[in-house]
Amino acid sequence: MKIGALEAGGTKMVCAVGDETGKFTDRVSIPTESPEITMPKLIEYFKSRDVEALGIGCFGPIDLNRKSETYGYILKTTKLKWIDFDFLGTMKKELDIPMGFDTDVNGSVLGEVTFGQAKGLDTVVYITIGTGVGAGVYINGRLLHGAAHPEAGHILMIRHPKDTYEGWCPYHGICLEGMASGSAMKDRWGRPASELTDNDLAWEIEADYLAQAITAFIYTYAPQKIIIGGGVMHSPGLFERIHSEVLKKDNHYASVKELDDIKNYIVLPSLNDDQGIMGALALGYEAAKESR
Repeated sequence: MKIGALEAGGTKMVCAVGDETGKFTDRVSIPTESPEITMPKLIEYFKSRDVEALGIGCFGPIDLNRKSETYGYILKTTKLKWIDFDFLGTMKKELDIPMGFDTDVNGSVLGEVTFGQAKGLDTVVYITIGTGVGAGVYINGRLLHGAAHPEAGHILMIRHPKDTYEGWCPYHGICLEGMASGSAMKDRWGRPASELTDNDLAWEIEADYLAQAITAFIYTYAPQKIIIGGGVMHSPGLFERIHSEVLKKDNHYASVKELDDIKNYIVLPSLNDDQGIMGALALGYEAAKESR
């Protein structure tokens, strides 16, 4: 089956064509500008490839409530030109094919579950630590939605005793995104994460906040695997610090046997940074199956 996949990010839009096995035959990257400039390019790409279905993993927040009048809209995003934009509706006006639509980070967890290291598992958490922080939750064999899609990147933190930073998030200050995102690290230390290899305190604090969040996810979701991606995670030694901090914070409490092999429980992504576009492919295939 010829399936379109769109990983709609705040910086670039990755468009691809593949099939249900995860094999791609074509891919392009289109800069994210205004909707007026970007959307016609996306539509033309998929029209010219004659795709039979389309999956979209989109930056957000987005409205995923199918009963809502604004289903498929981008909501109060920091990308000001895209606020209240009907992303899904615009695509559907031009492409009369089944479409799956979800958050970009839900796309990433679906990619790992469908094609990657989480295949065969039914409860998985995917966290991305980049410019911002997002989390996708796949629980009991389904992507987690509720009154809105969960904003797990904004859970509140307990301040590290050596940290005086007020927080980057304009809404909460001391939330996970406000304290541990790449933007927070750059704002706190005056340098991006990639230039902080000589700053041991920076990584002590970073590991503490990430371990707080991971421990909370273990207690609330009991995932069979936790996958952490994003640019910040490329720092040497960070995973070892996180593993140590999670075990310390848990203190032998959680009845999650996977913690006994923590190096294979809390891990990096497995799909060479293609988990998002592969998740979009899976969203498209699921939409095609639903339409039948």
